[in-house]
Amino acid sequence: MNKGARILVVDDEREIRRCLELSLEEKGYTVLAAESGEKALDLLQQRPADVAIVDLLLPGIDGIELTRSIRQRSTLPIIILSAIGDDKKKVEALETGADDYVTKPFSIEEVVARIRSVLRRVVGSKDVNPILSFGDLVVDFEHREVRLGDEPIKLTPMEYELLKYMAQNAGRVLTRRMLLTAVWGPGHEDDTQSLRVLVRQLRKKIEKIPAQPCFILTDPGVGYRFKSEPS
Repeated sequence: MNKGARILVVDDEREIRRCLELSLEEKGYTVLAAESGEKALDLLQQRPADVAIVDLLLPGIDGIELTRSIRQRSTLPIIILSAIGDDKKKVEALETGADDYVTKPFSIEEVVARIRSVLRRVVGSKDVNPILSFGDLVVDFEHREVRLGDEPIKLTPMEYELLKYMAQNAGRVLTRRMLLTAVWGPGHEDDTQSLRVLVRQLRKKIEKIPAQPCFILTDPGVGYRFKSEPS
């Protein structure tokens, strides 16, 4: 599924572009490289990509504006490259339409894992599955049922809506604002305490060790990420 996918790398640092280009081509991907947002948009008009890897700090059109521009034109998966500690920018990029982020400095293994994750989501979205399995956890959307192994799990309506949204976006970083809007609706974007309580309640019901979650993972300073690989 991933072999031969075309990856657009946008970074103004030549060393990073070259590193990603060589490493990704070695993994079987085709790489397009751009040093600016303007160049990236030109390349996308000429040769559509399957995934874009976008640095936040770009000359001219920065990573946020490039993400917004790409999202207005297509559903191309976007992975952000972000400097350590720049959580506000990460959140802004994700809420603008990015699918994931990788923090600098990064390992090529992490980048490849994130690429595979967004590509799986793209393929999976073409055929909506009414039942998703994540190890022992099964979410049946058609019957609104949740099971952990052979045991049915009783969830409140809000707990179910949170689990449903996260499972349908498994592997994607979801900001607190995105989750609050999806579950509570517009006007609740700042009610982070309610979200923390709901996440804690849900973890108690679906995690074997709630203090060491394997399904609902925390992205510090940003939000949450559900386990990325359905069984």
